Amino acid sequence: MIMSETLKYMFKGVMLAVGVILLSGLVNCTYPQNPVSYTFKVVETLPHDRNAYTQGLFFHNGVLYESCGQYGQSHFKKCELATGKALRRLDFDPQYFAEGACVLNNMLYILTWQEHKCFVYDINTLKYLGQLPLFTEGWGLTTNGKELIMSDGSSTLYFLDPLTFTVKSKLNVKLRGKQMHYLNELEYINGEIWANVYGSDIILIIDPTNGVVKGVVDCKNLLPRSLVTSTTDVLNGIAYNPATKSLYLTGKNWPKMYKVEIVKKK
Repeated sequence: MIMSETLKYMFKGVMLAVGVILLSGLVNCTYPQNPVSYTFKVVETLPHDRNAYTQGLFFHNGVLYESCGQYGQSHFKKCELATGKALRRLDFDPQYFAEGACVLNNMLYILTWQEHKCFVYDINTLKYLGQLPLFTEGWGLTTNGKELIMSDGSSTLYFLDPLTFTVKSKLNVKLRGKQMHYLNELEYINGEIWANVYGSDIILIIDPTNGVVKGVVDCKNLLPRSLVTSTTDVLNGIAYNPATKSLYLTGKNWPKMYKVEIVKKK
């Protein structure tokens, strides 16, 4: 059958409209235009070491652990939650700048910033087990129970083999289609990746299957202005205790840590 020119143009127009609709649906599916906006409610205020340049914060078997940076000051510690005191402490040589940390299969992994090394310890004894080569800068570290998930200050998250540090996959994190750089401290919470953004007061809630930011937590004024001094640094530190379903936040050189509830903005 031979179409008239008018019918051809009409057919092309319909197909183009269908294509636009389908493409629009795909884009909206991949990059939601309105991720959920959250704020916080402080449930409890706890002491935190003002001298701790917080890089990693996490719970393991109900106990809080923290890795802290700066050359000549880098250390890792087992913390008493109620007092903020170090129950055990591991200090690093001054040439290392400690970064994010996490535990997988009772092995403690601690990143270094620019030294291209990840140190591995037994979490129960803090016995040194060895080191793994780090191919980029080390920033944040968490785990989904099978792989390690690492940030390097870019918009990319790396899923790593815990035995070799080989990259198994990468995730490009986007908010409304825009790449989100400076991803820092990480925490894996109920199937989602939570990430501090260095230099900002927000936490991103990321879908680990596609990198889409599903939610944004506004933490502005979490630390009251009355507690800010010349040495106070940025928000950094997300720890979730699955045993109590409690969320804790702090920052670099902050005097306080906060148990919080996340609340949808109205």
